[in-house]
Amino acid sequence: MRMKRAELRSQKRKEVVQAVIERNEPASLVARVFNIPVRTVFDWLARYRQGGWHALTEKCRLGRPKKVTGDDLKWLYDAVTMGNPLNYKLPFCLWTTKTIRALLEKERGVCLSKSAICRLLGHLGLSPQRPLYKSYKQDPAKIKAYLDETYPAAVAEAKRHQARMYFVDEAAFRSDSHRGTTWGRIGETPIIRDSGGRFGFKLVSAVSARGDLSFDVVDGGMDADKFIDFLQKLRQDAGCPIFVIADNAKYHHSKKVSAFLEQQSGQIMMAFLPPYSPELNPDEQVWNHAKADVGQRPIKSKQEMETVILAAMQSIQEKTDLVRSFFCLPGTLYAKEYA
Repeated sequence: MRMKRAELRSQKRKEVVQAVIERNEPASLVARVFNIPVRTVFDWLARYRQGGWHALTEKCRLGRPKKVTGDDLKWLYDAVTMGNPLNYKLPFCLWTTKTIRALLEKERGVCLSKSAICRLLGHLGLSPQRPLYKSYKQDPAKIKAYLDETYPAAVAEAKRHQARMYFVDEAAFRSDSHRGTTWGRIGETPIIRDSGGRFGFKLVSAVSARGDLSFDVVDGGMDADKFIDFLQKLRQDAGCPIFVIADNAKYHHSKKVSAFLEQQSGQIMMAFLPPYSPELNPDEQVWNHAKADVGQRPIKSKQEMETVILAAMQSIQEKTDLVRSFFCLPGTLYAKEYA
């Protein structure tokens, strides 16, 4: 009986560690599920780091003392997941292995190699990720009001007029903007020859949750007249009333646009996203995909750039599943239900 209990305790430890390092579940959640203190979770993670799965066996000797204790792991996990380097008066906003290594040595007196830091973070269920950048001017209260009040009211109004909902955004393409990486000899940075000229195009586009994409090239700067012209074209292409969700560009709020909308009798309606919240606009993903495509091409003239941009936009336009996927991101999922 005593042996069976020891085996059960060992199995429980392994299940806890597997939940964190293999299924990437938060340590706090794992602690609640297994009804153990969070500190115990990190103690078992420290054991695993020291001696592998065998170290989790009941009454197993771990050999030499551990460099990293359960308290150290908990401190590091909280530091990375609940803040950023600025909280520790570091001049960076991103967690890098170099930063974590230096901070762990400074704050906890633990000196580890870069590879050991990477393994440690992996054992904590953490991984390197591309962050989402949000403006410090973003107001959470306004975002909540938009999600709880503005958008539901817009959906109700669109349904009342049997209108199709579109998200609208504008973007600029520049000839000297390049994206992506290329292979080359180690220590020799590859050189890609381009025209050296600076020219660009501005576009406006609109997407719907059912996979529609409409776009137009803007000649010169965008203003109220050109925006109204795009709305009229969008209404004509849709073949039904439209409800547009746009950002807070100055011309979107202009008197001319407001007067135009008042004359539409429900054929063209409009609401606004909260300020500094591009992640709520699915149309932002159109530009991410188009610019990634255009930025990898060697463009030598303005005419060639226009051809490349139009080809990239038409390619996205033909992929309705891709456009629908723009409504499946964490920030845009709220808009998926109304197609």
